[in-house]
Amino acid sequence: MTQNFNAELESRLVRYAAIDTQSDDEAAGSPSTQIQLTLLNLLKQELTDLGAADVILTDYGTVLATIPGTLSGPTMAWLAHVDTAPQFNATGVKPRVIHGYNGGAITYPDNPNLTLTSAYLATKQGHDIITASGLTLLGADDKAGVAIIMTAARHLLNHPDIPRGPIRIAFTPDEEIGRGVNARLPADLKADFAYTFDGGAVGEIEYESFSADAALVKITGVSAHPGYSKGKLVNALTLAAKIISALPAAQTPELTDNRDGFLHLGEMTGTAAEVTLKFILRDFELDGLAAKGALLQQVCAAVQATDPRATVTCTLIKQYRNMRYWLEKDMTPVNLARAACHAAGIEPRSVPIRGGTDGSRLTEMGVPTPNIFTGMQEIHGPLEWVSVQDMATATNLCLHLAQLAAKP
Repeated sequence: MTQNFNAELESRLVRYAAIDTQSDDEAAGSPSTQIQLTLLNLLKQELTDLGAADVILTDYGTVLATIPGTLSGPTMAWLAHVDTAPQFNATGVKPRVIHGYNGGAITYPDNPNLTLTSAYLATKQGHDIITASGLTLLGADDKAGVAIIMTAARHLLNHPDIPRGPIRIAFTPDEEIGRGVNARLPADLKADFAYTFDGGAVGEIEYESFSADAALVKITGVSAHPGYSKGKLVNALTLAAKIISALPAAQTPELTDNRDGFLHLGEMTGTAAEVTLKFILRDFELDGLAAKGALLQQVCAAVQATDPRATVTCTLIKQYRNMRYWLEKDMTPVNLARAACHAAGIEPRSVPIRGGTDGSRLTEMGVPTPNIFTGMQEIHGPLEWVSVQDMATATNLCLHLAQLAAKP
């Protein structure tokens, strides 16, 4: 049953990755950036041309379509997001393909100081490796998932002899800023269960993610001319530094791994008069997440108390919750994905995601949605890469999922 999808996947990812789709958490609307509509409209047209049914682009920026079933059975959905992360430059992406990678370090034409080596890359000799040019991220997160789903959809639509139940497709915007799942999506998806194709190494079937909150800290000081400010100036930047230095250094992302959570200062803007700090809080357990939020609020209150002329506010914003809380009550979708792995000759493994997916929100909203590998590595930065052969493995997994889901 294994098909060779390498050429199609390479073509699709190179084409999709070159389209700028970076999301923006400062912007309102869905999508948060109009540039995402370029790819969304392209995917809508491609699905229509392939003969998919019920193809629409919703007013909240999600492309939906149906691969009609040949058998009765539960409706399964496949999802991927089109946006790329705001944390690193994603404008002017120049994907390149290293055919038949022969091992060793990978260098970058537009950034000679950048070098890629990794233990996982060392296992990919002979594979076709796609990277960016060194100045941008690649966007395999999650355009690799988009390419995988589109390739599997094309194959199934061209082969009505393959037994399967109905399959729904959804391409979402704004996953990277935590806004990929609109409140109307579960009803519009019309699926009994789903999978996001937004994971890493081959074999990863993930059903546990971080629980996540954001925190917005605003500090208003007292502005005064620095030459005549004794007893008058309250420097908001100084107060911000006190907050940052009071937080435990051991709970930052760069010093945590495995099942550790963290507090991450992702952005600081402002002047001596007013400062805004944006944090993300992550933990696998709800009590750990709550403790981190309480700690940040306590630190802010303590700094506020050092000078009552200043105003320090700390607002916690719910983002998503660990999908494990729901999936562990019914592991059917997880077990189906593991069975598909075995059918494809892959050894499945489940590790906690040190992040979240659209599946985290969908699962909480009633659509059980584990996450499946795509092969993407070193995401959110210039070293991002993916193996075409890993993507092909995920595409073949889709075909096994389609058939297994239709069995009684």
